[in-house]
Amino acid sequence: YVAYASGGLWRTENHGTSFEPLFDEALTITLGAIAVHPENGRIWAGTGEVNSSRSSYAGTGMYTSDDGGKTWQHAGLEDAHHIGRIALDPDNPAIAYAAVLGPLYSANASGGVWKTSDSGANWQRVLHQAGDHGDAGAVDLILDPSNPNRLFAALWDRTRRAWDFLGNGSGSGIWESIDAGTTWSELSALEGFPASEFTGRIGLAWHAKSQQLFALVD
Repeated sequence: YVAYASGGLWRTENHGTSFEPLFDEALTITLGAIAVHPENGRIWAGTGEVNSSRSSYAGTGMYTSDDGGKTWQHAGLEDAHHIGRIALDPDNPAIAYAAVLGPLYSANASGGVWKTSDSGANWQRVLHQAGDHGDAGAVDLILDPSNPNRLFAALWDRTRRAWDFLGNGSGSGIWESIDAGTTWSELSALEGFPASEFTGRIGLAWHAKSQQLFALVD
């Protein structure tokens, strides 16, 4: 599966020789994240590209498909605007987490990490942090495959106006939860991380065997 920032969702079954579109009947073609559950094959599509340029378009929330992308159901988060990453609990197909970046051109009141325990019928914001430009949005999210209760989230403090883009702020940082999102601790507060009003977008990668977290910091 390939999700495009402004070109919908595509699938290949022949190693990339050809692709078929799966999201043509949805309400938007701008996508920010895609995930497929390994047990039941449910596709989760988070709309709204995760970039923050002047040509970045908002989405209409989360969608799911249980038939390989033939039909789609809206699964909430209609105020997310931009969804940066989806993390699925491998042991429970009904549990999903979403890194919601939130609005770009207006005050951010929806940014953060959101969790559903009923396949998207209801969502709860389990992590949010005030920033210099409203709430900081969540731009990346990792679930430890060796421990589904362990999560890492990257927050991005940014906002855009017609005349300016502020791509960094004190709300940008990295957070960890070891209890499935109930509580969080700020890893970016540890010594050595470049946390300041100049910290921007952060990308994350986790190596479960060595217990190492990598961060690419703008």
